[in-house]
Amino acid sequence: MNAAASQQSDTKNKVSIAVGKRLKKLRIDAEKTQEELAFDSNVDKTFISAIERGVANPSVLTLANICHGLGITLEELFQSIALSMKPTETQRRSNMAQPELKPKRPRLR
Repeated sequence: MNAAASQQSDTKNKVSIAVGKRLKKLRIDAEKTQEELAFDSNVDKTFISAIERGVANPSVLTLANICHGLGITLEELFQSIALSMKPTETQRRSNMAQPELKPKRPRLR
């Protein structure tokens, strides 16, 4: 792994870990197990675990569902997380799909 990829992964992990720790604290404060929260949020319990460990990168919609399961708002979830990230210097992905060019067939008249 090169230095840029390592730096990007380290920064991402800090944010993911902070969100995961906050989610775990809120879940424990709500006296819910991962399984109960998963059921209430319509999310798989293994995904709840992955988020809490900072391994998963959930969508905002998934986080909103989890917040609903906890009875809190997204604002409350992010309230004590004071991190920001410098944009990474990686290249943007391009669409590598290339349409197959076929010669035009003459029309039969």
